[in-house]
Amino acid sequence: MEVKEIKMSSIRLSESNTRKDLEAGTEEAGLNDLAQSIKERGLLNPVTVRKNDDETYALIAGQRRFLACQKLKLGTIPAIIRDVSDDTDATIISLVENVHRADMHPIDKARAYQKIYEKYRDYNTVAKETGVTIPTIKKYLNLIKLIPSIQEKLTTSDGVRGIEALSLLARIFGPEKQEEAYEMLKGFKQSIQIEMIKRSGGNINKMDGLKEDALAGAFDVHVCHGLDDCSFIPEKLREPIKRRIKDFKKKKARGFKRKT
Repeated sequence: MEVKEIKMSSIRLSESNTRKDLEAGTEEAGLNDLAQSIKERGLLNPVTVRKNDDETYALIAGQRRFLACQKLKLGTIPAIIRDVSDDTDATIISLVENVHRADMHPIDKARAYQKIYEKYRDYNTVAKETGVTIPTIKKYLNLIKLIPSIQEKLTTSDGVRGIEALSLLARIFGPEKQEEAYEMLKGFKQSIQIEMIKRSGGNINKMDGLKEDALAGAFDVHVCHGLDDCSFIPEKLREPIKRRIKDFKKKKARGFKRKT
């Protein structure tokens, strides 16, 4: 690996670059804004490339930076030249650079994970290569099963937490029922959407009743990370609840010891 200035004209955009939707997350900071920033402060982070057989370079990561520099008509650009063996390795490098950024479109992430999984056919390896947990990888891979009309509704605000309901929707409902189920979920917060999907079991005929239950507040739940965090529990009930929890833990521990 080396870092050097290379000619802009020798760089080619690569399919290995995981960022396909360049407008995602850039509503307030488009290429013109990025170009202006580079003009004023210089390029703070080099792009990443690999060398092609014909002495040109394939851009692996830094596509928006490269396009912004094109707008400025720069002759050269600082680049990290990586020794990459194949397209999947290049995709991994691109994904690792972009995956933790909030402005990378969820479907771009999903397709990148899919490409890496298709090479290794092993979730543990994909997790090791990308530094992302297996449950998160599987959630993103589920998004590929969504019909295009729902995929288009995903935004960069749908981070790992934000995609959970739609990931579950893709796993539980077949393509022919996804749009109908999605319409019934609209307007509810994600925790309720998830509960509705789970209780439906993939049966679209149950969704009307579940929607009515949700509107009636049947699925409104409060999650506590300790009693002191649960302001909805009256003060006079907290000590009795603490004692009951303590007793339950003791009984559970005794039962576990007997079994072992």
